[in-house]
Amino acid sequence: MHSVSPRQLDVFVAIATTGSVRAASEQLFLSQPAASMALAELERQLGAPLFDRERGRLRLNDRGRDLLPLARELIERHAEFGRRAQGGVAELAGEIGVGASNTVGNYLVGDLLGPFAEAHPGVSLRLGVSNTAQIAQGVLDHEYDIGCVEGPVTHPSLESRPWREDRLVVCARPAHPLAGKKRLRREDFAGERWVLRERGSATRALSERALAELPEGHTVLELDQSEAIKQAVIAGLGIACLPVVAVSDAVQTGRLCVLPTPFLDLRRMLSILLHRRRYRGAVLEAYLASLNQTT
Repeated sequence: MHSVSPRQLDVFVAIATTGSVRAASEQLFLSQPAASMALAELERQLGAPLFDRERGRLRLNDRGRDLLPLARELIERHAEFGRRAQGGVAELAGEIGVGASNTVGNYLVGDLLGPFAEAHPGVSLRLGVSNTAQIAQGVLDHEYDIGCVEGPVTHPSLESRPWREDRLVVCARPAHPLAGKKRLRREDFAGERWVLRERGSATRALSERALAELPEGHTVLELDQSEAIKQAVIAGLGIACLPVVAVSDAVQTGRLCVLPTPFLDLRRMLSILLHRRRYRGAVLEAYLASLNQTT
């Protein structure tokens, strides 16, 4: 096999990240034919395809998924070699793909990305927001270099690190009958109408554990965004368990109120996910250090 070039590795990783030759060529400032030729030559040298072709998109096959972490490591080590050759004074450069579950991506994005972006303007940040299960799968598939999620994730290929504490609150609109009670008890929630997050989200899992400690109620809506649930509660469609960071603005303006529930444990830990096979070069280590500064 002939020597694989850095250009071929760049194209391979870019296509794996974007899903198409066109998007990869734009990202790398190459012509589309040049990117296609680089991929074709790499696959010829390897003697096997790295992608399955599906309706105009390229999806990594088993061999591609196996080689992607190594390709990224080689690219990052090449960049690190150049930086150290200059005495380590060169600005960090590259890209980090960050996957965040909904609460983190929608309400804590400043803490998640801000300090690093300010300190290292030469590194591009790519953020994807979804529920915890999908973010964990994205880290497993090397779609993201790092994940930040709301719920516990257990997988032998993933390392989970605590980031910061978070908590949910039970909220209702101020006109709700429960909002007028001075002291709430578990039995006061009998028959209540609940608006829940979709299955697969950490907020849903914690909400279900809380509801299991209360008398039976009714699930009237399942929505995939905390903001949508907040608006449903404001409209009087039901009550909900939501992250305190998601409802603080509505509470301050009087559109929502928090129902005191000292008998429920609604605390949780936000976690950082890393693939155990992911090479942790200077860029990723700098990003992890920036997260430690925001705890």
